Amino acid sequence: MELTPEAVEREAEWVRNRGDAVVPLINDTRARLGELFETDVDEVTPAAYREEVDAVFADGEVAVNVAGFVRILRELDVEGDYPGFVVDEILGRELAATVAGGHPLSLLAQATFHFADVRTHTEGRAGADDLDAALAAGFQTRLPGWSWRDGDSPFAVRRD
Repeated sequence: MELTPEAVEREAEWVRNRGDAVVPLINDTRARLGELFETDVDEVTPAAYREEVDAVFADGEVAVNVAGFVRILRELDVEGDYPGFVVDEILGRELAATVAGGHPLSLLAQATFHFADVRTHTEGRAGADDLDAALAAGFQTRLPGWSWRDGDSPFAVRRD
């Protein structure tokens, strides 16, 4: 596999166009997490998803890594699927974390990946459902809509 700027651009377009599958998964995941945590979480629109995909791929260092994970998961297949369980889970978790950004969001995205993955079944190769779950987990984590992320953290230390 070779990742050129053109290849990264193609993967960015693929991720952007995957919104029909990813946005409903984001909103389902948010609704279920909102129930569990007894909070309302804003839904994500297809337009907001596309804007955020553009933001992720605008950062070249992030873009090349996201494109690499996406391409591997798009191609990954394991005969019988289960023997490859570990590799597609690791790749999915890392893709979700990379999309979400640095800590603490990357850790939240990794946890959310597993939450989304258990209800995601995409036809095709073994890595396909992990790819959709990872994109949903990463983007749902980085997009606004969670009340705890509104405003400044009470733990911020400011010196005047």
